[in-house]
Amino acid sequence: MTDKNEQEQTINGGHEPRDEDDEDDEEEVADGEDADANAAKKKKKKKKKKKKKAPTCNGNLTKGIPSNKAPGRMLNADSYTDYYLAHGQTEPPSIPVVNLFSSNVDENNDIANDTKYLPPFPTGEIQSHPLESNSHRISSAELRAAERLQADLYSKLRHASEIHRQVRHYAQSFIKPGIKLIDMCERLENCNRLLVQENGLERGIGFPTGCSINHVAAHYTPNCGDDTVLQYDDVMKVDFGTQIDGRIIDCAWTVSFNPRYDALLEAVKEGTNAGIRAAGIDVRLCDVGESVQEVMESYEVELDGKTYPVKSNHNQSIRNLNGHSIGPYQIHGGKSVPIVKTDDQTKMEEGEIFAIETFGTTGRGYIVEDLECSHFMKIFDCPHVPLRIPRAKKLLAHINKTFGTLAFCRRWLEREDGGSFAVNGNNGKQDKYMGALKNLCDVGIVQPYPPLCDVKGSYTAQYEHTLILRPTCKEVLSRGDDF
Repeated sequence: MTDKNEQEQTINGGHEPRDEDDEDDEEEVADGEDADANAAKKKKKKKKKKKKKAPTCNGNLTKGIPSNKAPGRMLNADSYTDYYLAHGQTEPPSIPVVNLFSSNVDENNDIANDTKYLPPFPTGEIQSHPLESNSHRISSAELRAAERLQADLYSKLRHASEIHRQVRHYAQSFIKPGIKLIDMCERLENCNRLLVQENGLERGIGFPTGCSINHVAAHYTPNCGDDTVLQYDDVMKVDFGTQIDGRIIDCAWTVSFNPRYDALLEAVKEGTNAGIRAAGIDVRLCDVGESVQEVMESYEVELDGKTYPVKSNHNQSIRNLNGHSIGPYQIHGGKSVPIVKTDDQTKMEEGEIFAIETFGTTGRGYIVEDLECSHFMKIFDCPHVPLRIPRAKKLLAHINKTFGTLAFCRRWLEREDGGSFAVNGNNGKQDKYMGALKNLCDVGIVQPYPPLCDVKGSYTAQYEHTLILRPTCKEVLSRGDDF
């Protein structure tokens, strides 16, 4: 094991150190020389050329060498939970991500170089658009110029993506058998709030942390009083988001500790990667679904001596289990990306942002709403509805100023800050709100999202990444060294 002092290096934000030659050149001249001669000699002295400094982070940050591995399975071999040490982050993370990337120099980011006021957040994984009709895009000067006009948008998306990466890597270090799910969610969300510098609707958490276990595929987060504990044989989907000015990064992975589930996780992860490869400008959504299905259903899982084919979710009425486009402050932006072959001829378009997510199951292959609801969201284009119940009016006012059209959960309403300290301080806690919340759902202002479940005894897995279809290429924004 390398000594800690050898692992760390300090990045100096001040001046370069002085050389001994400089000190010798600046020694006083002999006593016999007059002041004019002394001044003349100093003018003639050749100025040393300053060494070009490598790009550095803002201020004095200590960079370390990542070394910790996650206890969960099926993460990439070169993944470290403390990878953020290489950016000058602390362990555990405590420095807002924007403070780690303040230099205007970035070797790999042309857009940031052309826009000096934008911090150069790390660029996501770059892939070419499929289809022969897109072959000109990667080298088009006109399209590169169009991208420079979107520098501010790309910076916000990359900022949110880097926060997501650091938060989920940190979460991978403490998600272990024996942890209470409510403690896990609160620890993850508090880190998210800290690194994003939560400030109400301007920046914060994109949606509640999903931690759906086994046959529960999505939309489960513990309500207050839920003491569910993660077990060694559980298969848990961790799904959370980060948003900057309404630009949401939606990314998820599956946690397991027992190697018998490896084939299920690998099938779904490779299915997601196939969907990402197939996505692009002018690509039909049905073709993306076909690519996912072909890869995922080539796998089988053996459990307790019985072989299960990995099934894609084929219940087309449950659209929120598919991938989806993402709009500003709108997690489901209108287009649905299937994970099986369909007849949907809708095409992906330039500039759109998509969450490519796939679900695989050892069960019947379709899901139903079940269990106690925890997720809610104000309907994006809901009409004005007169409310007669005072508590409903009060709760709606709280939702509007704290969450807008972003998803929220009951656990947040019961926090002292009501979901946002920046908005409410410690005076935001909602009391006796269930009747008011039900009324908002009944009149069509708020949409409930109950847990989505396959048959009991089955196991479901999920992987998800957010990408943007840039004019020259597609950028997988949320890609990390973990998956």
